[in-house]
Amino acid sequence: MGATDTFTIARPDGHAIFTRLWRPDLAPRAVVQIVHGLAEHSARYARLAQALTVHGFAVYAHDHRGHGPTCPPADLGFFADTDGWRKLLDDIDAVAARIGADFSGLPRVFLGHSMGSFLGQTYIAERGAELAGAVLSGTSGPPPAILPIGKRIVAFERWRLGPRGKSPLVQALLFGEQNKPFRPARTPYDWLSRDPDEVDKYVADPLCGFALTNQLAADLVDALGRLASPQLAARIPKALPIYVFSGARDPVGAKLQGLLDVYRAAGLNVTAKIYPDARHETLNETNRDEVTRELISWIEATLTGK
Repeated sequence: MGATDTFTIARPDGHAIFTRLWRPDLAPRAVVQIVHGLAEHSARYARLAQALTVHGFAVYAHDHRGHGPTCPPADLGFFADTDGWRKLLDDIDAVAARIGADFSGLPRVFLGHSMGSFLGQTYIAERGAELAGAVLSGTSGPPPAILPIGKRIVAFERWRLGPRGKSPLVQALLFGEQNKPFRPARTPYDWLSRDPDEVDKYVADPLCGFALTNQLAADLVDALGRLASPQLAARIPKALPIYVFSGARDPVGAKLQGLLDVYRAAGLNVTAKIYPDARHETLNETNRDEVTRELISWIEATLTGK
């Protein structure tokens, strides 16, 4: 098994992007760039990264602003004072630039999970021509009809408690429904996986499941309004191979079919895999070996054109 490195990438605004790199034993044949989800961090992808290195891929994963072990405690759950979502997209670009410097000429595959896949829906519209493939895990489609009400609630709570305030009402608005399909639930996070050990790891991790600031919530609900956007889909290169995979019982993916319909209507090269009974984190599910194996097979077929 190859080496693992960590480093930071300096940004013009003073932010340092904490990044992990897993290297295969031999010279890599491609690079996979992982973009993690909300209220988690890049180290949770070590198992996937190690599986990818066995197949000859270098793997990069960075921590978003307001996430990860290098984030000051006061900033946990906070992107930025302004333009937080745009800054996250710019950080993905910065990691991509580092990949290009480290492994010039190698094909790059984007892999975003959950919030990382929401970012990915915009990223592949802006940068799809630079990619050999794109993977969206635990993603979603058009926003719910109540989103405008949610935006007003978040705006009010931001006014009432401040941008860095943390509102129980906002937390309930964003996550209150996720666990309901799994009642009686053992933990508040049963919706993540059928594997209780994986759920317990998440619960025990102080860098997972933390409360969000009102400003981050505002950034997020604004971004949700652009999911499955036909305008964005029209900008994605039609030749870009896209792989969408999800659990059939993933509450985040309740409107996934809407995304697939938009992508197919735009003439995009999209493949979808829905795993029966699986929940949100299919890469941490009871059938994770199957999920990982089929993901790697898709990447290899994409790179070889078979």
